Amino acid sequence: MLVKILSGIAILMVWNAASGQVLGACETKVADRTGSSGCYLVASEQLGTLPDEPVFWHLYTYGTLLDAKAQSGSHSTVVESLGQVWMYTIAAKDWRPASGKRMAVVGPLPHETGRTYTARYMEAVFMPGTHTSVHSHSGPEAWYVIAGTQCLETPDGITVVRAGEGSLVPEGPPMMLSSVGTETRRSVLLVLHDSSKSWTTPEMQWKPKGLCPK
Repeated sequence: MLVKILSGIAILMVWNAASGQVLGACETKVADRTGSSGCYLVASEQLGTLPDEPVFWHLYTYGTLLDAKAQSGSHSTVVESLGQVWMYTIAAKDWRPASGKRMAVVGPLPHETGRTYTARYMEAVFMPGTHTSVHSHSGPEAWYVIAGTQCLETPDGITVVRAGEGSLVPEGPPMMLSSVGTETRRSVLLVLHDSSKSWTTPEMQWKPKGLCPK
Protein backbone atom coordinates (compact mmCIF):
# COMPACT_ATOMS: atom_id res chain seq x y z
CA MET A 1 0.00 0.00 0.00
CA LEU A 2 1.32 3.38 -0.99
CA VAL A 3 0.96 5.99 1.74
CA LYS A 4 1.70 9.62 0.97
CA ILE A 5 2.09 12.07 3.82
CA LEU A 6 1.21 15.63 2.89
CA SER A 7 1.08 18.91 4.73
CA GLY A 8 -2.72 19.04 5.04
CA ILE A 9 -6.00 17.92 3.50
CA ALA A 10 -9.72 18.23 4.06
CA ILE A 11 -13.01 17.90 2.30
CA LEU A 12 -15.65 20.45 3.20
CA MET A 13 -17.97 20.85 0.23
CA VAL A 14 -18.17 19.27 -3.18
CA TRP A 15 -18.89 21.56 -6.08
CA ASN A 16 -20.23 20.35 -9.38
CA ALA A 17 -18.32 22.15 -12.10
CA ALA A 18 -21.42 22.44 -14.29
CA SER A 19 -24.03 23.49 -11.74
CA GLY A 20 -21.93 25.13 -9.01
CA GLN A 21 -24.05 23.38 -6.38
CA VAL A 22 -22.84 21.82 -3.15
CA LEU A 23 -23.59 18.08 -3.18
CA GLY A 24 -23.83 16.52 0.26
CA ALA A 25 -21.27 18.90 1.79
CA CYS A 26 -19.86 15.90 3.73
CA GLU A 27 -22.64 16.65 6.24
CA THR A 28 -25.63 14.85 4.69
CA LYS A 29 -25.94 11.26 5.88
CA VAL A 30 -25.34 8.74 3.14
CA ALA A 31 -28.84 7.30 3.67
CA ASP A 32 -30.28 10.71 2.78
CA ARG A 33 -28.26 11.32 -0.39
CA THR A 34 -30.26 12.68 -3.30
CA GLY A 35 -27.76 12.12 -6.10
CA SER A 36 -25.09 9.71 -7.27
CA SER A 37 -22.18 12.10 -6.68
CA GLY A 38 -21.00 14.25 -3.79
CA CYS A 39 -19.52 13.78 -0.32
CA TYR A 40 -21.62 12.11 2.38
CA LEU A 41 -21.32 11.17 6.06
CA VAL A 42 -21.20 7.42 6.66
CA ALA A 43 -20.48 7.27 10.41
CA SER A 44 -19.14 9.31 13.33
CA GLU A 45 -17.49 7.51 16.24
CA GLN A 46 -16.34 9.00 19.55
CA LEU A 47 -12.92 7.45 20.28
CA GLY A 48 -11.89 9.39 23.37
CA THR A 49 -8.16 9.69 23.97
CA LEU A 50 -5.76 7.66 21.83
CA PRO A 51 -2.72 5.61 22.92
CA ASP A 52 0.60 7.41 23.31
CA GLU A 53 2.01 5.53 20.34
CA PRO A 54 1.63 5.64 16.54
CA VAL A 55 -1.87 4.68 15.34
CA PHE A 56 -3.05 3.76 11.85
CA TRP A 57 -6.29 3.52 9.90
CA HIS A 58 -6.93 -0.14 8.97
CA LEU A 59 -9.42 -0.79 6.16
CA TYR A 60 -10.88 -4.29 5.66
CA THR A 61 -13.81 -5.51 3.55
CA TYR A 62 -16.22 -8.38 4.24
CA GLY A 63 -19.04 -10.28 2.57
CA THR A 64 -21.66 -9.34 5.15
CA LEU A 65 -22.22 -6.96 8.05
CA LEU A 66 -22.32 -9.94 10.44
CA ASP A 67 -18.91 -11.12 9.25
CA ALA A 68 -17.44 -7.66 9.80
CA LYS A 69 -19.01 -7.14 13.22
CA ALA A 70 -17.67 -10.50 14.37
CA GLN A 71 -14.14 -9.19 13.77
CA SER A 72 -14.55 -5.69 15.17
CA GLY A 73 -12.52 -4.61 18.17
CA SER A 74 -11.78 -1.51 20.18
CA HIS A 75 -11.99 1.61 18.00
CA SER A 76 -13.58 -0.37 15.13
CA THR A 77 -16.52 0.89 13.06
CA VAL A 78 -18.46 -1.29 10.62
CA VAL A 79 -20.17 0.48 7.71
CA GLU A 80 -21.65 -0.08 4.27
CA SER A 81 -20.10 2.30 1.75
CA LEU A 82 -19.82 2.42 -2.03
CA GLY A 83 -21.27 -1.05 -2.46
CA GLN A 84 -19.02 -2.81 0.06
CA VAL A 85 -19.04 -3.76 3.75
CA TRP A 86 -16.06 -2.16 5.51
CA MET A 87 -14.52 -2.45 8.94
CA TYR A 88 -12.50 0.63 9.85
CA THR A 89 -10.20 0.40 12.86
CA ILE A 90 -7.86 2.91 14.49
CA ALA A 91 -5.06 0.84 16.03
CA ALA A 92 -1.34 0.14 16.14
CA LYS A 93 0.41 -0.74 12.89
CA ASP A 94 0.63 -4.47 13.61
CA TRP A 95 -3.08 -4.87 14.47
CA ARG A 96 -4.90 -7.52 12.43
CA PRO A 97 -8.34 -9.14 12.60
CA ALA A 98 -8.65 -12.92 12.28
CA SER A 99 -10.30 -12.59 8.85
CA GLY A 100 -11.25 -10.08 6.18
CA LYS A 101 -9.67 -8.64 3.04
CA ARG A 102 -7.15 -5.95 3.86
CA MET A 103 -7.55 -3.01 1.50
CA ALA A 104 -5.15 -0.54 3.09
CA VAL A 105 -3.31 0.53 6.22
CA VAL A 106 -2.82 4.29 6.25
CA GLY A 107 -0.72 6.11 8.81
CA PRO A 108 0.63 6.91 11.22
CA LEU A 109 -2.16 9.36 12.05
CA PRO A 110 -0.69 12.38 13.87
CA HIS A 111 -2.37 12.91 17.22
CA GLU A 112 -1.69 14.47 20.61
CA THR A 113 -1.70 12.72 23.95
CA GLY A 114 -4.61 13.80 26.14
CA ARG A 115 -6.78 15.16 23.32
CA THR A 116 -10.17 13.58 22.75
CA TYR A 117 -10.81 12.48 19.16
CA THR A 118 -13.78 11.66 16.96
CA ALA A 119 -13.45 9.49 13.84
CA ARG A 120 -15.63 10.90 11.08
CA TYR A 121 -15.97 8.48 8.16
CA MET A 122 -17.25 9.63 4.77
CA GLU A 123 -17.51 8.56 1.16
CA ALA A 124 -16.95 10.72 -1.88
CA VAL A 125 -17.91 10.37 -5.54
CA PHE A 126 -16.51 13.15 -7.73
CA MET A 127 -17.28 13.42 -11.40
CA PRO A 128 -14.31 14.62 -13.47
CA GLY A 129 -13.84 18.36 -12.91
CA THR A 130 -15.50 18.35 -9.46
CA HIS A 131 -13.59 20.00 -6.62
CA THR A 132 -14.01 20.91 -2.98
CA SER A 133 -14.10 24.39 -1.53
CA VAL A 134 -10.96 25.64 0.26
CA HIS A 135 -10.88 24.46 3.87
CA SER A 136 -8.94 22.84 6.73
CA HIS A 137 -9.63 20.33 9.55
CA SER A 138 -9.01 20.10 13.30
CA GLY A 139 -7.09 16.84 12.95
CA PRO A 140 -5.53 14.56 10.34
CA GLU A 141 -7.44 13.35 7.29
CA ALA A 142 -6.81 10.10 5.48
CA TRP A 143 -8.40 8.49 2.46
CA TYR A 144 -8.30 5.46 0.21
CA VAL A 145 -9.04 5.96 -3.49
CA ILE A 146 -11.09 3.14 -4.99
CA ALA A 147 -11.38 4.48 -8.54
CA GLY A 148 -10.26 7.49 -10.54
CA THR A 149 -7.62 10.07 -9.71
CA GLN A 150 -7.55 12.97 -7.27
CA CYS A 151 -5.30 16.01 -7.06
CA LEU A 152 -4.67 18.01 -3.92
CA GLU A 153 -3.48 21.60 -4.11
CA THR A 154 -2.07 23.42 -1.07
CA PRO A 155 0.22 26.45 -0.78
CA ASP A 156 3.11 23.94 -1.07
CA GLY A 157 2.02 22.61 -4.48
CA ILE A 158 0.06 19.59 -5.71
CA THR A 159 -0.09 15.85 -5.01
CA VAL A 160 -1.84 13.36 -7.32
CA VAL A 161 -3.23 10.08 -5.89
CA ARG A 162 -4.64 7.27 -8.01
CA ALA A 163 -6.89 4.23 -7.53
CA GLY A 164 -5.47 1.71 -5.08
CA GLU A 165 -3.48 4.30 -3.17
CA GLY A 166 -3.99 5.62 0.35
CA SER A 167 -2.81 8.93 1.72
CA LEU A 168 -2.93 11.02 4.85
CA VAL A 169 -2.17 14.54 6.00
CA PRO A 170 -2.14 16.24 9.41
CA GLU A 171 -4.21 19.29 10.21
CA GLY A 172 -2.55 22.17 8.48
CA PRO A 173 -2.70 24.66 5.63
CA PRO A 174 -5.70 25.48 3.42
CA MET A 175 -6.32 23.15 0.51
CA MET A 176 -8.59 22.14 -2.36
CA LEU A 177 -9.15 18.61 -3.68
CA SER A 178 -10.14 17.89 -7.29
CA SER A 179 -11.15 14.90 -9.40
CA VAL A 180 -8.88 14.86 -12.45
CA GLY A 181 -8.72 12.74 -15.59
CA THR A 182 -11.66 11.09 -17.34
CA GLU A 183 -12.79 8.57 -14.70
CA THR A 184 -15.13 9.28 -11.79
CA ARG A 185 -13.22 9.40 -8.50
CA ARG A 186 -14.57 7.20 -5.71
CA SER A 187 -12.99 7.21 -2.27
CA VAL A 188 -13.58 6.48 1.38
CA LEU A 189 -12.15 8.93 3.88
CA LEU A 190 -11.53 9.65 7.53
CA VAL A 191 -11.18 12.90 9.43
CA LEU A 192 -9.79 12.15 12.90
CA HIS A 193 -10.66 15.43 14.55
CA ASP A 194 -10.47 17.07 17.95
CA SER A 195 -13.85 16.32 19.56
CA SER A 196 -13.95 19.78 21.17
CA LYS A 197 -13.69 21.59 17.84
CA SER A 198 -15.54 21.77 14.56
CA TRP A 199 -14.33 19.05 12.22
CA THR A 200 -13.86 21.48 9.34
CA THR A 201 -13.32 25.19 8.78
CA PRO A 202 -13.73 27.22 5.57
CA GLU A 203 -10.54 29.05 4.56
CA MET A 204 -10.97 32.34 2.70
CA GLN A 205 -7.46 33.81 2.73
CA TRP A 206 -5.82 31.44 0.25
CA LYS A 207 -6.72 30.98 -3.41
CA PRO A 208 -5.54 27.91 -5.36
CA LYS A 209 -3.38 28.60 -8.40
CA GLY A 210 -5.09 25.93 -10.50
CA LEU A 211 -1.98 23.73 -10.69
CA CYS A 212 -3.81 20.40 -10.85
CA PRO A 213 -4.04 18.64 -14.23
CA LYS A 214 -7.43 18.48 -15.90
